[in-house]
Amino acid sequence: MFFGGAGGIPFDEIPGMGGHPGMRRGSSEPVDTEALYKQLGLEKKASQQEIKKAFRKLAIKAHPDKGGDPEEFKKIQAAYEVLSDPEKREKYDKYGLEGLEGGDMPEGGLDVFDLFFGGGRRRRGGNGRRKAEDTVYPLKVSLEDLYNGKTAKLAITRSVMKGEPKKCTTCKGQGMVIQMRQIGPGMVQQLQSRCPECTGGYQVQMKKERQVLEVNVDKGASHNTKLRFSGMGNESPNSEPGDVVFVLQQKEHATFKRKGADLLLNKNISVVEALCGFKFVIKQLDGRNLLVQSKPGQIVRPEVTSGVPYVMCVDGEGMPKQGNPFDKGRLFVIFTIIFPPNYSLGEEEVALLKKALPPPIHNEPYDPESVEEAFLEEIDLEELGKGQGAAGDHDEEDEDDHGGQRVQCAQS
Repeated sequence: MFFGGAGGIPFDEIPGMGGHPGMRRGSSEPVDTEALYKQLGLEKKASQQEIKKAFRKLAIKAHPDKGGDPEEFKKIQAAYEVLSDPEKREKYDKYGLEGLEGGDMPEGGLDVFDLFFGGGRRRRGGNGRRKAEDTVYPLKVSLEDLYNGKTAKLAITRSVMKGEPKKCTTCKGQGMVIQMRQIGPGMVQQLQSRCPECTGGYQVQMKKERQVLEVNVDKGASHNTKLRFSGMGNESPNSEPGDVVFVLQQKEHATFKRKGADLLLNKNISVVEALCGFKFVIKQLDGRNLLVQSKPGQIVRPEVTSGVPYVMCVDGEGMPKQGNPFDKGRLFVIFTIIFPPNYSLGEEEVALLKKALPPPIHNEPYDPESVEEAFLEEIDLEELGKGQGAAGDHDEEDEDDHGGQRVQCAQS
């Protein structure tokens, strides 16, 4: 089943969104700043309300769960993620898609190099300069936060340059030095190592700076989603500042388990509830009290097949789907039937149950004088094959010679 937000966004398939990462268009080819608006069927002057309305209408129509095309849905989702953010929209209106490289790309912080090269290529800034390493922070969030969305202000500390960097005179700005070492008569080995006097070919004093970032967790965001703040990481000489990346870490929940956009709940019910119907209230992740109940005449069984539990679901009560929070997954409920303890039913109760329930399956007539009674006792299935005669090689004389003692199941 397809859930919104999964997989890469096919930017090459949207008109005007192709091109190699990091390459700017020449003056002979104007930048396309209308492709995303056309994808949503809007004019460039569209308001945020119109953008949201258009996205909702198209997303419901094109969503794969409703029989739509998954690739078309990804294009709609990509366009909305850019145009619904005023800062990203402003950059796109000025520079087109190429102005969105780095932290402005959709998909939870994937930049254009991640999308096209799987993160295997060293990232560079828009002007071709090397980019400093990212600073990554894990951010623990509750299932309620991922259901409802959350905005938090987090303080970070980063290293910034104090003053202008100066080119290192030792390595002449190369960041590496060459050393010659003689390893034998007439034999010299050339070694290259990092310059001990500088960082990347430049000398500069560094200081610590405190920044407060506003982190927005979208509804339906998943475990390990990356939230990227472009250029807010550590500075480095002759490099663009790195990014700050928050990686969402979903905490365990006391009631629900999550898989994609679906939630799972384990529930114990009695035999009476399994046969006659049940009602129970659960606290949903948005604070609502949800009354979950069976339909009249519906019976809950111990198992569907051997080893497979009986499962029911409530449609639309799962997690919001990432990128399309108006659509929600399902709430699955696994039932465990709690039977009354042994010997707790009296003769009157048994008689009433026999009267109310369908007749027994095994009710063959028999002659009491020609049968032997055998009563069952509880036993662990692991004991199968470990009882009398399990070895198959010993006769009664051998057992008597070795002092063996027979063990039998108890009978009454």
